[in-house]
Amino acid sequence: MFTERDLRAPLSAVRETHVPDALVLDCDRDFETLDPGLAEDLGLLVDSLDLVSYPAAWVGPDPPEALARYAGDAFTVGAPGDGGVAWTRQTDPPVVFVKPRLAGSPDDFVDFLVAEALVEVGLALPEQFLGFFEDSYPDLVAAVADHLDPAGAYQLGAALCDAYVGLHTREVFADWDGDLFDAWVDAGERLEPRLTALPSDLATGSTAFGDAAELACAAVKHGIEPPTPFGALATEPYREYGADYAVQWAEKTFARMD
Repeated sequence: MFTERDLRAPLSAVRETHVPDALVLDCDRDFETLDPGLAEDLGLLVDSLDLVSYPAAWVGPDPPEALARYAGDAFTVGAPGDGGVAWTRQTDPPVVFVKPRLAGSPDDFVDFLVAEALVEVGLALPEQFLGFFEDSYPDLVAAVADHLDPAGAYQLGAALCDAYVGLHTREVFADWDGDLFDAWVDAGERLEPRLTALPSDLATGSTAFGDAAELACAAVKHGIEPPTPFGALATEPYREYGADYAVQWAEKTFARMD
C-alpha cells in the first residue's frame, strides 16, 4: 500500500528545513479517509502510532459520518476534500501521503502539494478542522443552523480551518523561489477567475455557500484577497484569534442573511 517517495532536490530541501524526519509515501490506493485497517501496514514503516480522538461533544448534533469518526477510537487519517495529498502527526515520524489520483499531474504541482503538507506539519498546524475548533465547533454549527445542514456546516468548518492554516503557510511560500514558488503562484492565478465571479454566483444561488467558502478560503494560502463576505478571513486578527474569530465571523455573516 505504501512506498517511500523519491523527492526532487527542492522538495528535499523543504523537508529538511521544516520537518526533516517526515516520511513521504506514495499510496497504491486512493482514499478520502484512510482505512483504519491499514494502520498495521503503516506501523511497519514508522516507529510508533499515537492515535488522536476527540470528545463526542465536539462534533455537534447529527454529525456527518466523516466527522463522527474523529470522535471514535479508530485510527483516522484524512478527510473528504483533502485532495491528492494528506498528512498526519499521529505517527512518529510524521507521514505525508501522496495519492494515486495525482498520477499524470505536472511534477511541479505535485511537488507544491507535498511541500505545502511538509510546511503544515512543521508549523504544527491543526491536522483536521476539529482540532482547530475543538469545543467551539458546536457554536459554529449553531451559528449556521438556519442556513446549512450538518454536512454544510462541516464543509464550512473545513474551509475556515483552511484559511487559518493559509494565513500561516503563505508567509513561507512567499519566500520560496524557483519551481516551487512558480507553482504556488500559478495555482493561485488559476483561482482568480472563479473568485471574481463568486459574489454574483452567491447572490444568484448558482454556487452554494459551502462551495464558495472552500474557494475563497483556498485563495488565502496563495496571498489572494477573497471577495466579500470572506475578506475578513484573510486578516491578522483571524491569524491571532483563530476559532473564536471564525465563529464570530459566521454569526455575523449568517445574521445578515436573515
